[in-house]
Amino acid sequence: MTPPDQPNSTSPVDELSDRFWEGILELNPTTATVYGDERYDDRLEDPSPAGRARARALMEKTKAEAEAISPDGLSIEDRITRDMLIVVGELGIEEDEQGTHRLRVVDQIGGPQTLLPQLCQFQRADTPERLEKFIARLRAYPAYMAANIDILREGLETGLTAPRIVAERTLQQLERLLAIPIEEAIVPSMAQVANDADRERVREVVRDEVYPADAAFLEALRGDYLAATRVEPGLWSAPSGDALYKTQIRAQTTLELDPRDVHQIGMEELAATELGRREISNAAGFGDDTKAYRASLAADPDNTPKSKDELIARAREDIDRAMAIAPRYFGTLPRAGCDVKPVEEFKEKDAPFAYYFPPSTDGSRSGIYYANGYDLPSRKYSKLASTTYHEAVPGHHFQIALEMENPNLNTFRRLGSRMVGGAYVEGWGLYSEKLADEMGLYRNDAERFGMFDAVAWRAARLVVDTGLHALRWTRQQSIDFLLEAGLSETDAVIETDRYIAWPGQALTYMIGCREIIRLRAEIAARDGSAFDLKAFHDAILGHGSLPLATLSRELPSWVATPA
Repeated sequence: MTPPDQPNSTSPVDELSDRFWEGILELNPTTATVYGDERYDDRLEDPSPAGRARARALMEKTKAEAEAISPDGLSIEDRITRDMLIVVGELGIEEDEQGTHRLRVVDQIGGPQTLLPQLCQFQRADTPERLEKFIARLRAYPAYMAANIDILREGLETGLTAPRIVAERTLQQLERLLAIPIEEAIVPSMAQVANDADRERVREVVRDEVYPADAAFLEALRGDYLAATRVEPGLWSAPSGDALYKTQIRAQTTLELDPRDVHQIGMEELAATELGRREISNAAGFGDDTKAYRASLAADPDNTPKSKDELIARAREDIDRAMAIAPRYFGTLPRAGCDVKPVEEFKEKDAPFAYYFPPSTDGSRSGIYYANGYDLPSRKYSKLASTTYHEAVPGHHFQIALEMENPNLNTFRRLGSRMVGGAYVEGWGLYSEKLADEMGLYRNDAERFGMFDAVAWRAARLVVDTGLHALRWTRQQSIDFLLEAGLSETDAVIETDRYIAWPGQALTYMIGCREIIRLRAEIAARDGSAFDLKAFHDAILGHGSLPLATLSRELPSWVATPA
């Protein structure tokens, strides 16, 4: 008999989740490639009405089948999986009803123009069979971009167009991509081919198929579409914008939250963080003038990397230090390693300071932590430390790699649960920045000040995201508020435009972190001096990405009460 807290590989819930995940991979072949699944390496997503209808049908069928399974008597993991499948289905249907694909087609961070350069890092083309699949995928790109052009027309017809600043950034990115001579083009240069002759084949297809498809998309963006984009950047300015934002808040946090309440939480968190910053600025002789202390850090030549290589080397060193001390705080560590790479030059101007990509499922590729060397004088070591602990170790790398390696989770739970676990994932990342302080990883008060600045930034995100999308803030209001919260001019601009492009995503960090801290305090109060922090962390990371409501309900029973 299977113990109640262990998944049964033949349970109806597991079978349903396996069918659902197979459907997701077939509909999203590039997702399969990222996870090391080569079955669909000759295809691209289908953004056409027919492709969207297939995705809608999968969501409707999965939701109905999950609801037909009684939760009574299910194991913990099956109960969680059933909940997730229902939530994913509900959100997928709701977003299709609202036509959110019309917003996502224009995106300077993850829009369709970024797909092939990103894929080159994950798709191997080093054998004749793999090369033919890669070539076939490149040849599918014109149809893929034509379908995205049709979505632009849909947006024009319905009035659901992108904010103008997002469209302008996307235009500029496409212009930079198309300005690269074919001899230096990104896709042929990065293609994982076996020899120069194969690389030339790739180059010819990029010249004949990819560049013209990107040029056609650029032209479609430039015309009537750009003139019809929304001057006011917030989602409130779109048709049914308030309902769209409410859905995006739920999609990102899995919670029903009122934007005004979230706004107030952000203000309160910001005030609390300022106390920590003032303590450090006082100790450094600057009194309560945290701006003056931050300016001194910005002016300190020892706080600025002299090259991208120095930036990357420092990040590697911080990861090594964190890994060395991690066994004191975690009982289970991931098997996968964590590499560090610079953000590619074509996208570094629009990319965040750093971000993380998961390892492949077969163990052939480590997780990758990307650090951005654009505008190097603004990339301070005092900021890099907390970012590294958030994105890499003990943050996203631990959480995501352990999830992928967990033998007690079915494939959907290991790979796909971040579809509804965004606030858990980003909450863990922010919690990791604070945990790094407990672990003694920050080298000095400058790095601790950077941590407080980073926490303040996440608090400010609650204020700014709700301000932009619900309270009718202007783009400049957001930039000014982030500058006041401690961000550099470069980051304040890039981050504001990211929040405009991805409504609700900025809420996940602080909302998720607050829930983890609340649960830790609750269990620590319950267990007193017997509280086991390693057991708490193992329990938090032991069930994969979760909706916050599920985590809150289940976690106290996962951390055993000491005898």
